[in-house]
Amino acid sequence: MSNAISEHERQILEQFTHQAEPFALAASHSTEDSLRTLLDTAGVNEKDEALDVACGPGIVACALASVARHVTGLDLVPAMLEQARKLQSEKGLQNLTWQLGNVTSLPFDEQSFSLVVTRYSFHHLLDPGAALREMARVARRGGRVLVADVTPEASKSPAYDRLETLRDPSHAHALSLEELKALGAGAGLSYRSTAAYRLDVNVDELLRDSFPAPGNAGRFRDLVRADVGVNRLSIDAYEKEGALRFRFPVSVVVWSK
Repeated sequence: MSNAISEHERQILEQFTHQAEPFALAASHSTEDSLRTLLDTAGVNEKDEALDVACGPGIVACALASVARHVTGLDLVPAMLEQARKLQSEKGLQNLTWQLGNVTSLPFDEQSFSLVVTRYSFHHLLDPGAALREMARVARRGGRVLVADVTPEASKSPAYDRLETLRDPSHAHALSLEELKALGAGAGLSYRSTAAYRLDVNVDELLRDSFPAPGNAGRFRDLVRADVGVNRLSIDAYEKEGALRFRFPVSVVVWSK
């Protein structure tokens, strides 16, 4: 493992150990519309044995488990898995297994799952292509692989990256939709479909639940405010009732193996 990768993983562990509880409680991460879009696009059914890669606090895994035969959730951050087990208990779900592990070296045999998904993880990865290849490896022939993540317009992606790194130093790069589709082709997957939605957030609440370096919260807020009515950042920033808000552009892409 290179120093760059190990340092980046340290940043992910640090950020998401701190963020585990607020991430789990953030209403924007559990909206019915966003979860329904993901489940419908995935085509999840009662026969599926699914894997949720970088499952975080288990929001998607538990949603999948309400339909699928069994769901395994994997994450690098122990504190996230603690939140996931708590959510599973609250929902009274029995058909879930939790696994500590790395997205680029999945601890599963080839063709283990009929459905492999990940949500809001690829922008944290230095090599998302390697993660997608691993997801494809553990998917069964005829199975589906799904990635849901923020996808700014290609021309605005560098500006978006600069903004998001201020808030979260574990951010690496937000792929455009075109880049994401190309990764699927590179992993030997066959493109099926795309869905999209906007994730509306309050800037103050977002920053309260994040852990930016000193001074970066103010810089982040200033950049978002300067983008109201301009949209150089691909986030549709706006102000409503005295609150500064914006909308993350999210794409849900599904491939077949």
